[in-house]
Amino acid sequence: MTKLLIINSSGRINRSITRQLTAEFRRQWQAAAPATEVIERDLIAEPPAFVNEPWVAAAFADPEQHTPQMQQAIAPSDQLVDELMSADHVVIGAPLYNFGMPAVLKAYFDQVVRVGRTFAFDASQPNPYTPLLPQTPVTVITSAGDGALLPGGELYSLNTLEPAIKTIAGFIGLAEPEFIRVGYEEYQDNRHLDSKARAFEDLTQRIEGLTEATVYAEGAKGRAPVAMA
Repeated sequence: MTKLLIINSSGRINRSITRQLTAEFRRQWQAAAPATEVIERDLIAEPPAFVNEPWVAAAFADPEQHTPQMQQAIAPSDQLVDELMSADHVVIGAPLYNFGMPAVLKAYFDQVVRVGRTFAFDASQPNPYTPLLPQTPVTVITSAGDGALLPGGELYSLNTLEPAIKTIAGFIGLAEPEFIRVGYEEYQDNRHLDSKARAFEDLTQRIEGLTEATVYAEGAKGRAPVAMA
């Protein structure tokens, strides 16, 4: 069975643009592939813990060496990593906050970028880092108060969210993210409305491509489908 992991990080619940789009992504995906198992990870409802000393000790020690304190610190990370590794497609709702990602999303990435779990390290190699995830497709839905902060805009160099997510995804082995963007939210003018309409169109096109690949994989291999970009 295909698994769709949806991660929301907007601090707004009812008026969030990214939450509207991730909900629409789920609706359209399930209409096209109703057997999909959907996992929703709301980082506001359940904020990931910040990395602390017991967590670091556990992450760099063999599990049989974990103390009860270390086990308690690393257990939520293990759950998030298992969840991410089981997904056939990942959707991330990530509004642009002060030129970067929301703090809860950074905390999430700190929990899932794990040596021995999502990347390997071998100091004897020229490039000691090896991604361990299987090129899982990723869709990032982002919104910005000013369209100038999006690609092609004069302030895009200040946008640290997109390069950070691309770097993290590549480092652990996720496919290069596909971004769906909404701009000019602070202006609430026609530019914002046009940007939002384009985002919904882009979302539909993205889902059509992914679900077609899922159906093809299922028919060709005769097993649980794997969505491919």
